[in-house]
Amino acid sequence: MVTSRPEPQTTDNELTNGIPLFLDQLIDTLTIEQSSDPERSEFVSGLPGGGSNSEVGEMAALHGRYLLAQGFTLEQVVRDYGAVCQAVTNLAVETGAPIEVEEFRTFNRCLDNAIAGAVTEYSVRQTAAATADNFQALNSRLGSLAHELRNHLHIATHAISAIKSGNVGLSGATGAVLDRSLLGMRSLVDRSLAEVRVTAGLPPRFETIVLAEFLADAAAAAALDPRARECQFTVMPIDSGIAVYADSEMLSSAIGNLLQNAFKFTKRHSEVRLHTHVVADRVLIEVEDHCGGLPAGAAETLLLPFVQSGEDRSGLGLGLDICRRSVEANHGVLRILDLPGSGCIFIVDLPRPSVSQLAVGRRRRATDSA
Repeated sequence: MVTSRPEPQTTDNELTNGIPLFLDQLIDTLTIEQSSDPERSEFVSGLPGGGSNSEVGEMAALHGRYLLAQGFTLEQVVRDYGAVCQAVTNLAVETGAPIEVEEFRTFNRCLDNAIAGAVTEYSVRQTAAATADNFQALNSRLGSLAHELRNHLHIATHAISAIKSGNVGLSGATGAVLDRSLLGMRSLVDRSLAEVRVTAGLPPRFETIVLAEFLADAAAAAALDPRARECQFTVMPIDSGIAVYADSEMLSSAIGNLLQNAFKFTKRHSEVRLHTHVVADRVLIEVEDHCGGLPAGAAETLLLPFVQSGEDRSGLGLGLDICRRSVEANHGVLRILDLPGSGCIFIVDLPRPSVSQLAVGRRRRATDSA
């Protein structure tokens, strides 16, 4: 019955170390209960209602721990034991072998304690693993943020020192370096705040965003990534009339993460392209790289948390998950178009703003200007 289930496929290790051990312990319990010292069976199968250590509980805990490590769900853990109960009763009917009331009571006690042991261990280990992943993810993202901020701050500090010396002015190349460093720091802080809002499930702050200027700023900030210097970064011209009704922080975070991801995985001396266009009532913002294409099936799982597909395993694989949630919070969809042998295109698909939304945006801009 266990081997006939569709997913996930049963492994030899599960069949060897899982249910067969429970059956051996059940046999031992029934045999002891028919001996001159039946109370010893409690050391094997435990007390009714649990509450004591037993061989059944200990082996069930190992079973639950193993199934968690193999990616099984909690439902599948319970179903393994349910399959035992169904198989035994089916076999009794087919062979005409009667099950006495006391035997069935013992059987149920063993199953009950085994399920409790497996489920408890599975849940404890799952919670511990999730907590560890969360701490690791937090440390990774804080470390990356601190590292990038330190780099920008280091450059800005040297630029200011040079300007203060009186040998260069603010309007020259050194001033431009200072501007880029400050822009990079602002972008990092904005993206981090947006990710906090997305993770906390806070509602978006919608506004009308004219994409020509907005994406120019996002592209300028992304170009500060050192990996951007190892490829050609092309921003295609954008019609000045294209706009979206979205949360600017969340959208900036999504685009920034997608560009950062593209610079990370595109092949050296290839091209990363940012292209925006309108199709019917949708606005499509596309980030195209030349990573060589995705492994089979990766496009379906790449937007999930903690999933990585490339050789570069720095980070925790959370960037694309945050992108997806940022886009979905703005009533959009994040899609992946795989180009085998070439690369892939990440598409931020957003609805075009309505006439009333555009009017609200114009009024807000006029108010801000005043």
